[in-house]
Amino acid sequence: MVQQRADAIRNRRAVLDATEQLLAEGDGEHVSLDRVAALAGVGKGTVFRRFGNRAGLLQALLEERSRELREAIQNGPPPLGAGAPARERLLAFLDQLGAIAEGNAVLLSAHDQACAEDKYDDPSYRFWHRHLSTLFTEERPDLDTDFLAHTVLAAFNGDLIRHTTPPDDPRRFTHSIQQMVAALLDS
Repeated sequence: MVQQRADAIRNRRAVLDATEQLLAEGDGEHVSLDRVAALAGVGKGTVFRRFGNRAGLLQALLEERSRELREAIQNGPPPLGAGAPARERLLAFLDQLGAIAEGNAVLLSAHDQACAEDKYDDPSYRFWHRHLSTLFTEERPDLDTDFLAHTVLAAFNGDLIRHTTPPDDPRRFTHSIQQMVAALLDS
């Protein structure tokens, strides 16, 4: 693995923190390479070289937010990691992915807008789709599990999450997704 310079690591962190701050101040429209660079105290070229464009920047932030879940799926104990029945793994995965989505609805909305044309090629999306599809296949091989995985992930829309999550029930979205999947598995 290539060792990164300390200033490159520091700049990456500053850029991601600046992106996060701009998202917190408004919606995804507030995030531009110019504004991120200015807030992070780096040149626009630094942001461009590291992330390519706005979509790459948002993908990196989303990937960072979901890294712990990915690690738990790949190497962690059940029910997220291998060893639990598929249904139990599905519901545990949806619980954790839902928590990430509920806590990052603005980021998801901005990501969806920036990555609209390449959404299905996004590394996080491909990983989640493959994981869901595999678990659905284990539990219900009679279904079109590829389509089912895409359909479940389509519900992870930042605008929908914000619209359906009232302040007095912050886990409503996640519980609803879990109920929907349980009903599909039982049909």
